[in-house]
Amino acid sequence: MGDGSKPTDTNTLAKIRELVAEEKVLRSQLQHRDISESEEHDRLRRVEIELDQCWDLLRQRRALRETGGDPGEASVRPPGQVEGYLG
Repeated sequence: MGDGSKPTDTNTLAKIRELVAEEKVLRSQLQHRDISESEEHDRLRRVEIELDQCWDLLRQRRALRETGGDPGEASVRPPGQVEGYLG
């Protein structure tokens, strides 16, 4: 997200849409043999990690809001902490 400011829900959802679109492009490129399977796999893996981080951030923000906290306190956590949420 990279501009140094805390991402809002809107920013995060926009980023999720971007990542999902990228995922579709990668799958399409693989189908058309524009990229190799290993390249597709590596890039998809990065996209999936970023998606996990985005969903985790949204969950943190929602939890803070529900408990009267400041959603701005939520932060992107390292991949190891957020992986596997989506099963």
